[in-house]
Amino acid sequence: MDNVNTKNKSRQLTVSRNGTLQNPPQVSLLVCMRNEAGYIERCLASLFAQDYPPESLEIWILDGESCDGSWAIVERMAHGRSNCHLVKNPGITQARGWNLGIEYATGEVIGIVSAHSELAADYVSKAVETLQRTGADLVGGPMRAIGSNNVGQAVALATSTPFGVGGARFHYTEREEEVDTVYMGLCRKEMYRGIGGFATEMACNEDDELSYRLLEHGGRIVCNPLIRSRYFNRATFPTLWKQYFKYGRWKPLVMQKHPHQIRLRQLIPSTFVAALVLSAVAASFSTTGRLALLFVAGSYLLANLAASLWTVRKGGWRHLPLLPLVFTVLHLSYGFGFLKGLFNFFLLNHFNNGTLTANT
Repeated sequence: MDNVNTKNKSRQLTVSRNGTLQNPPQVSLLVCMRNEAGYIERCLASLFAQDYPPESLEIWILDGESCDGSWAIVERMAHGRSNCHLVKNPGITQARGWNLGIEYATGEVIGIVSAHSELAADYVSKAVETLQRTGADLVGGPMRAIGSNNVGQAVALATSTPFGVGGARFHYTEREEEVDTVYMGLCRKEMYRGIGGFATEMACNEDDELSYRLLEHGGRIVCNPLIRSRYFNRATFPTLWKQYFKYGRWKPLVMQKHPHQIRLRQLIPSTFVAALVLSAVAASFSTTGRLALLFVAGSYLLANLAASLWTVRKGGWRHLPLLPLVFTVLHLSYGFGFLKGLFNFFLLNHFNNGTLTANT
């Protein structure tokens, strides 16, 4: 496939002696929200505080039919700001919202922003500098999770480790490097024109799918720790289960679209869950089954405890009582979700002539 790199199509960002940015490209930030009253104010405040020249920065908030007061909060905060626009996203999903934002955006550089995030003041400046310096097609920073209570803080620790999230290095990298997907990507508008926007059939993992499509077109993705932001993660076990179950459920569709991007780490949780369920069933009928269950569950328990002990060395020993449970919820919810996705997208769709339905 054709390489989509467009590194020579954007003006170069330079800094004068007094620290003023010279020739900054126009940047459009896109925020999709749906019932984000607890987070959107903090997110928008960080966007308004960017050190990037305000005349070169526009913000689009795409609302997916919020009913919790989010619209009113944004309306109040955007009042009097000519570069901040609040519009409806009738498609509701993030994929449809971001595609709508790409159509509206006037910037030559576009960045997607999570409503659960808070950006450092130099976020846009560092992202644009990285985009131009590296010649990458998509850049972003690490996903630095923040918890609002004891459970949330344990979740933040767990999702910042290889045991918690596998080889997804954008969760925990400490150095600039090329990755296979990135958090809140920023790119040139030409990139979307080259490979298309977000896949609207994806209700989740749409950013992963776009990243894999970019890689298959010969593109490059760079994660730079200097592009700083904070992500306010789920702070209860039910919401964490729901989030990672959804991630797992939509992953098979991404893998079906991009089989060359399949990584072993993506299969481990579902393999563990399948082995656990099968050995539990077999344990009802034979000694061999009971031994298999003991081996599967025991091996995981030992690995979980070892990872928890390793993690709390830096994160604080007070998190040890919750951390093993957080790891377990992450792995089981993703694994069960993945298996559900396999059933939905491969078995059910086979009988539905390959057509995705709302229930999938």
